[in-house]
Amino acid sequence: MMGIVLILVFVVVAVSSGLMVRLLVRLAHSKSWYDRTSERGVHSGKVPRLGGLGFVPVFVVTAMVIVLTLDQVYSFARFILVIAGACAIALFGVLDDFRPLRPTAKLLIQVGAALCVVASGNVFGYIVFFDESLLLRFPWIAYLITVFWLVGMTNAVNLIDGVDALAGGISFLVALTFAYIFFMHSGVSIFVMICVALAGSIAGFLAFNAPLPRAKIFMGDGGSQFLGFTLALLPLLGGQNTLASMPILYVAAVLAIPIFDTTAAVWRRIRDRKPLSSPDRSHIHHKLMNLGLNARKIDAVMLSLQAAISVLVIVSLKLAELPSRWQTLALLGLAYALAIAFFAALHFMNSRHAKNAGDPPSPPMQTLGATNIE
Repeated sequence: MMGIVLILVFVVVAVSSGLMVRLLVRLAHSKSWYDRTSERGVHSGKVPRLGGLGFVPVFVVTAMVIVLTLDQVYSFARFILVIAGACAIALFGVLDDFRPLRPTAKLLIQVGAALCVVASGNVFGYIVFFDESLLLRFPWIAYLITVFWLVGMTNAVNLIDGVDALAGGISFLVALTFAYIFFMHSGVSIFVMICVALAGSIAGFLAFNAPLPRAKIFMGDGGSQFLGFTLALLPLLGGQNTLASMPILYVAAVLAIPIFDTTAAVWRRIRDRKPLSSPDRSHIHHKLMNLGLNARKIDAVMLSLQAAISVLVIVSLKLAELPSRWQTLALLGLAYALAIAFFAALHFMNSRHAKNAGDPPSPPMQTLGATNIE
């Protein structure tokens, strides 16, 4: 019975999101609200960039209805504070789509939204498996880690939004992964429904963003930053009886792709002594383009990698219930090793390709994803 409810939630939200996005496509064309180009790359045609305005309201309303009507262990008042932070991210992201904000202003907005989450009592409890967690003994460390996590993931998902359906597809799989992990811990709960609702809202958008043959709308900063913030928020909901009782290393493994890509981007800026806000063409999707992959093939490769990582983390969490913990740590390590091996191999192949070509890599971007700290 509850499985039917989850399917119903997914279908209703997906259809509602799709209808909203369809209306936005028409509105954006009538108002000439098209994506802007930059030195980071170009795309052909006039494509609207406000897809986030389609799926964000649908998810927010659905999540609030779920919590308000099925509140089992969660305070609706606390949830309102959390949603306010997420909505602020989306709102200022949309404003940034129309008129780019200063990097400092973006950071302050993101920190403010993260503080809303911390103020509502949603923080990480564990880093690794210890009987007495460092974060429980020193709450201020937990607050700092949680704020850094939320701000970092807001930007990380934003940075991989460079190919049709890439950020949306990875976010879709991550939302379903969190839904299953919540289900493992507490069965069908409001947190599972919230994750399913997020996946459904993304699915409605992906129907117009997939490269089949090309995207009809992009999610823009408003959509990508909201997804990054919300995906980072999901593991924190519900306190110690849910994912927040799991070490942060397990949660981070699920989002290893955007985390590693952003870490590499920051390292490149520091190495080259460039501002963190400077753009470049060395993100993971750029490197795959250098090797000749189009948007569909890039999506296939990256979504397969995300699915493999998610499966490893889920199995690792199942093994965490065993008396001996070496099995769960081994599977967790394998998930990280898989992501690291992929990024290392891609970097080597891209460097070799650039050397053989005799020119710095300069891939023609099929679509342009809005970035935040580039």
